[in-house]
Amino acid sequence: MAIKYIPYFPNTLEGQALLDNFTRTKRILRYRDNDRVYERIERGMPLYETELRERVGCNPGENMIIRGECLSACAYLKDRGITVDLVYIDPPFASGADYAKKVYLRRNPVVAKSIQKAKAQLASKEEITSIAAEPSTEYGNNQTGQANELDIEELRSFEEKMYGDIWNKESYLNWMYENLMAIKSVMSDTASIYVHLDWHIGHYVKILMDEIFGEDNFINEIVWGYRIQGIGKEFWARKHDTIYLYRKSSDQYVFNPEKETIIYEKPFIDTIEESPNISKITEKDRQAITNSLEKGIPLNDKYKQLLFKKYYSNVYVRDVWDCDSTKPLISGSKEYLDYKTQKPEGLLERIIKASSNEGMVVADFFGGSGVTAAVANRLGRKFIHTDVNINSIQTARDRLTAAKAEFDVLDVKDGVSLYRNPVQTMEKLKKLIPGLRNEDALDKFWEGSIIDTKYGMTPVYLPNLMDGTTRLLDKPLMNRIIHEALPDLPDNTRRVIVYYIDIDNRNEIEKFIDENNNTLIKIELRDLKQILDEVVSEDYAEWKLTEEQDGLFNGWKVEIIQFQSDRVKRKIDEINQKNGQQAMEGKKRKYAPIQLSENGLETIEWLSLDCSSAEKTAAWHSDSEIKIDKAGYVIKNGTKTSDFWDACIRSDKKPLRLKIRNICGDETIYTL
Repeated sequence: MAIKYIPYFPNTLEGQALLDNFTRTKRILRYRDNDRVYERIERGMPLYETELRERVGCNPGENMIIRGECLSACAYLKDRGITVDLVYIDPPFASGADYAKKVYLRRNPVVAKSIQKAKAQLASKEEITSIAAEPSTEYGNNQTGQANELDIEELRSFEEKMYGDIWNKESYLNWMYENLMAIKSVMSDTASIYVHLDWHIGHYVKILMDEIFGEDNFINEIVWGYRIQGIGKEFWARKHDTIYLYRKSSDQYVFNPEKETIIYEKPFIDTIEESPNISKITEKDRQAITNSLEKGIPLNDKYKQLLFKKYYSNVYVRDVWDCDSTKPLISGSKEYLDYKTQKPEGLLERIIKASSNEGMVVADFFGGSGVTAAVANRLGRKFIHTDVNINSIQTARDRLTAAKAEFDVLDVKDGVSLYRNPVQTMEKLKKLIPGLRNEDALDKFWEGSIIDTKYGMTPVYLPNLMDGTTRLLDKPLMNRIIHEALPDLPDNTRRVIVYYIDIDNRNEIEKFIDENNNTLIKIELRDLKQILDEVVSEDYAEWKLTEEQDGLFNGWKVEIIQFQSDRVKRKIDEINQKNGQQAMEGKKRKYAPIQLSENGLETIEWLSLDCSSAEKTAAWHSDSEIKIDKAGYVIKNGTKTSDFWDACIRSDKKPLRLKIRNICGDETIYTL
């Protein structure tokens, strides 16, 4: 339940109604669900309890990583009187796609040690190969990083869906309207906002922004072009995104123009002549040029530059960006963090330099891989990174730790983080609610039904955790259930169950039901958090804590003996079952099940020691941490090494708590 509601502005804006009733002369985008949206806007942003989970460094600049929805994060900032000077958001594009994270099993140090020992003892290469092919074999124990492709892709990795970008247009625009209203409420008077979208929904959001920020405050429609492979046989290849730039106020805003050098082959306005490079031509080059000219073969770029004059001019950057510094990331590039929607640092560097000054606050409320926060920190700005997805929070946290940034990690108790991520929770709900099954006779509004001996077929409503506007059970939603959903149910329906995560006022809602429900169908309200709370189970670990004094290292060592994660195991079982079924049906040519070792150490991604507090619920302080990358190498306190993990983590001081993150992103704290 929200503690209170924080108003967006002193005077609430109005103007939302029907999408299909756009009045061009008034420039107003209207929504169908006017009353529902208006009541939410009027009530304000829900403020929830917010917990400090970790502090990295002293953090004098009050940098923040916030796990929670945009609306909840903005309520927290506004309640504390915090304003931001620049906003960049890269929200879902309403693309209709699901986005997954590639999950890799790590190098198991115990298994690797046994393999190395076997290699030393066995003389026959065939026998060594036989041992390496056993189910417990792991890869990546050679410095070249060369491993069997089947081992890596089939045996050692799988995908886990992190979030869905599947919306109907109206729901998406209602959701974006509230988010943009919330963001505007925490922007300083000189702030500006960049909204990064593509052809799916960008033109609609542009109209929303005209209404929220005002047409006079529109600055640019930036085209971010890129030249990567894609489909284009039946239409022009869609190779650009659109970024809309608005200012908060027309009186004043920050903008630092950037110039770039343009080279011309012929003189142009304001161009400066550059001398020809005749002196750089070697005899070999001269002969090649002569042969080309005699045979009528066009000169390549190298010879053109050597032979002819060039002209260049410094001009202001235009609103079409397709230069190398802003080009998209590809898998394998130095920046790439295996985050599907990750944007290049060059793109954010251009935006942050142009629209903020050092010391200003830069915020990203759909933070993803943390590129906005990382670049802002590097350029001397303060940062606020917000995302609902635990994978985003962990990726940004590790990225910023490696950059030696200082920040707080906060958790908004808004009902989203009850499980690893909203998509996964939605997929699990049917299994969590006893007896819930699909029901073809019901409208898609209902998640399914339960067969009850007293009431018979009972439809069940579940809030969509990926759409924050549905998690609050309020009068407009209940009004919709009573007057739209109930009349369409089969005639023999006697009861429905309505689950909620947050409820406006239960007594008021029940009173509203009594006064407005004219049907014979009983409406039963249930708290979904009671079910979700039971799902969050901790991973099991065994360890050995010892003090070391060997001359090279004087301190403490924690050796991990055993680690078991039921959730990781269940996920792997699902993948194996799916792949096995596809192999039987002939849909998969190669199939070998993913198998885990007895000690399960290959399912560990990250470990941290806290030497400051023994209280399990206290804010975490990482005195020592290591991350094992997908090739098995150790990243120690943010610094990459060429060492493989040895199943241990060390610290100078005596550790009081241990935190372990499994490869799917779950973190568990243990008291040592």
